[in-house]
Amino acid sequence: MRGLAGQVRSFDRSVQLLMANQFTINLGFYMLMPFLAQYLAGTLGLAAWAVGLVLGVRNFSQQGMFLVGGALADRLGYKPLIVAGCTLRTVGFGVLAAVESLPALVVALAATGFAGALFNPAVRAYLAEDAGERRVEAFALFNVFYQAGILLGPLLGLALTWVDFRLTCLVSAAVFAVLTVLQVRALPARGATGEAAPGLDRSLWGQARVVLGNRAFLLFAAAMTGSYVLSFQVYLALPLEVRRLGGDGGVSTIGVGLLFAASGLVTIVGQTRVTAWCRRRLSAPAAVRVGLVVMGTAFVPLLAATAVPVPEGATGRAVLAVAPALAAAVLLAVGTMVAFPFEMDTIVALAGGRWVATHYGLYNTVVGVGITVGNLVTGAVLDAARAAQLSALPWAVLVLLGLVSAAAVRALDRGGRLTAATPTPA
Repeated sequence: MRGLAGQVRSFDRSVQLLMANQFTINLGFYMLMPFLAQYLAGTLGLAAWAVGLVLGVRNFSQQGMFLVGGALADRLGYKPLIVAGCTLRTVGFGVLAAVESLPALVVALAATGFAGALFNPAVRAYLAEDAGERRVEAFALFNVFYQAGILLGPLLGLALTWVDFRLTCLVSAAVFAVLTVLQVRALPARGATGEAAPGLDRSLWGQARVVLGNRAFLLFAAAMTGSYVLSFQVYLALPLEVRRLGGDGGVSTIGVGLLFAASGLVTIVGQTRVTAWCRRRLSAPAAVRVGLVVMGTAFVPLLAATAVPVPEGATGRAVLAVAPALAAAVLLAVGTMVAFPFEMDTIVALAGGRWVATHYGLYNTVVGVGITVGNLVTGAVLDAARAAQLSALPWAVLVLLGLVSAAAVRALDRGGRLTAATPTPA
């Protein structure tokens, strides 16, 4: 931890603040979101379709609006969008604690989703600009703070929700309120990255034309969609598999908790070491490829486990339910550690210093759509595999997805599409 603290201190104060901000953002968000569906269906008694509607609107208002948030950040500056996003989260979670009607719930959660679309691209573009030539190292540390918030948020939320979910909402709103004030007072203003480019068309159409016309960037975003589908299986396929074999009792609850804990702890402990190792030995595209391969092979333990007969005893069944899924979660975390800093750096490089936040926004929108489609396909494959008693099929498909994504990145690199992806200042 001393080494980690030293690395953080080696950056400018603005970068340190952005990392602390991201930890706090995730802490406030994840102390509430894992328990939201249970609150809506249980305490408020909403029907399943209404719960799905509320959660769907929240997700769309974030994933579907990332491009808008990125475009606004490039035009208005990064700090105003970060402050606006945190303010909107404060209001949204505060309203969530006070309302019970379906329309009001939809509005409150749509606001929290749009808030994420406002500050997410701005934070990444700001970090890339202020980190300069140390972007890869900065994004590695950023991922540590990101995962730490995801790890600690649900633990704090569990304690608060045990008292009352509305208390959780109010505490989360307070966290974002404090964060808003801190950023207003301490975060230096930064302009749009595109302003420095001479002769740049700064109209909205010119902005869109630059980003949507960046073919290499769009191909890279499409290739990387597979990595986000794979990493999301920690929330979908892996918990379902643990519950399929472990039942609905304590084994499954503990097993699913271990998946999230192991994923977060591995990242916190190993991210900076893994990134330093990769920087010494691999180019940015090569590191992304290696990370994708590792993420694909993460499902090999589950594939191999399908050849093992399900034990009759409770202990053996619990081991078979948890151990392969836990190995997969750890390998997914390792693959993400390898790829993520270089992936973020590649986006900045492909943007060429123009409309960086807009590129991040469009990137998030592309992978968000990919996650939605990928999860629908994964769910359908899981159902079909169970019906046909082909338990190995979903894991084989996910392994293949990782390898195909890695091959796509390799093809882009060999075709010269990623030659701009070198560590140069934003």
